[in-house]
Formats: sequence, structure tokens, C-alpha cells
Amino acid sequence: MTLRLAIFDCDGTLVDSQADIAQAMEAAFAAHGLPAPPRAAIRRIVGLSLTEAIRQLVPALDNAATAALVQSYKDAFRARRSAGVVEEPLYDGIAALVAELDAAGWLLGVATGKSDRGLAHVLERHGLSGHFVTLQTADRHPSKPDPSMLEACLAATGADRTATVMIGDTAYDMAMAVNAGVRAIGVDWGYHHPDELREAGAAAVAGSVDELRQLLKALEA
Repeated sequence: MTLRLAIFDCDGTLVDSQADIAQAMEAAFAAHGLPAPPRAAIRRIVGLSLTEAIRQLVPALDNAATAALVQSYKDAFRARRSAGVVEEPLYDGIAALVAELDAAGWLLGVATGKSDRGLAHVLERHGLSGHFVTLQTADRHPSKPDPSMLEACLAATGADRTATVMIGDTAYDMAMAVNAGVRAIGVDWGYHHPDELREAGAAAVAGSVDELRQLLKALEA
């Protein structure tokens, strides 16, 4: 029996976290007396590791200043979580899709720019932890589009590249899939335009969770 592996991005694919990320980023910049980037710019970097995200937002910062801003972002996000104001809602239909894929025999993984702690919180909050067999985060890997996270998913599950799909909402996800030699499927409810996903290597872009379901079912044949 062929092992089928579906690897999901988290932010912008499983959950809509843009408001929480933007508010934590704004608090981090304020802590250093810096003007916050426009929210449109912050949306663009969702999915990257924090260090790479800050470098893209403010390329002129040196390494020490970048590291300080990264820490301030982490502190701001943790403070918001402790205060109970972090929402990160699941997109409609995602929980059902994940459960269906698991029941159908798919191996499921996550490859995300989040930290281990952040990803664990999201999955536990939404009751999804038991469905995923491999979780790869920015804590242990280079930033997307480096294929390291996907290589780790493949190694952990024993799945073949030809039976593996990466599902995400950004060009970083699609390029990571291409770099790892696995199929890339984009979703259009996240943070990058569908045209960007196709240009980065998406074999298809789902316009809804049901369309994503059909695309994955087609791979089962």
C-alpha cells in the first residue's frame, strides 16, 4: 500500500492568524521606537522564520538589532497569548478535512514558520493534535523555501516524494515543495495571490476547502 503524505502549512492555511501576527509585530516595533510596517507588508512575510521575516521587513537592521526585534515579537505574542486575546481561528471546513484525510489513511504533517510552542498551542486548542504524525517548525529548520522541513517529514514517515503533497498559501510554501521534489497545492484563502502560488510552482490552487478535498481525492487513485 502506498503511503500518502499531506503536509500542511499552518498560518494562512489551517488558521487565520494574520491579525494576531500583525498586532504582535506592531508591539515589537513599538518596543524599539520603530515605525511599524504596513499590515500589507506584514502579511507578505507570514510563513517565513522570524529572523528572515524581520530581515525582509527592515533590511537595514544589523544582526543584533534583528535578533532584538525577533525577541520582542516573541515576548509580545506570548503576552497576548497569556492575556487570552490570541484567536487564530481555523478556516471553515479545515477540521473536517483533516479528520477525513486521517480516516482515509493519509499520513498528515505540518511544516510551518511557527515555533514548536506556537504550533502545539494551535493544534491542541482546535483538537487537531492527534491527526498529525510529523510536525516541523522554524525552531529546528532553516526558513522556507529551504526544503529542510519537508525532508524531515519524508524521513519521519517513510513516504515517497511522488506520494507527497505540500499544501500552503504562500509562494514560500510552493517553492519549498519544488525544492523538495514534492507536489505543491496552493490555497487561495491565505496571504499570497493565487498567481504568485502558480508562478512559484503550484500544480493547482484550491479556491475552497471542498476544492482542496477533491484535489487530494484525485491523488488517491
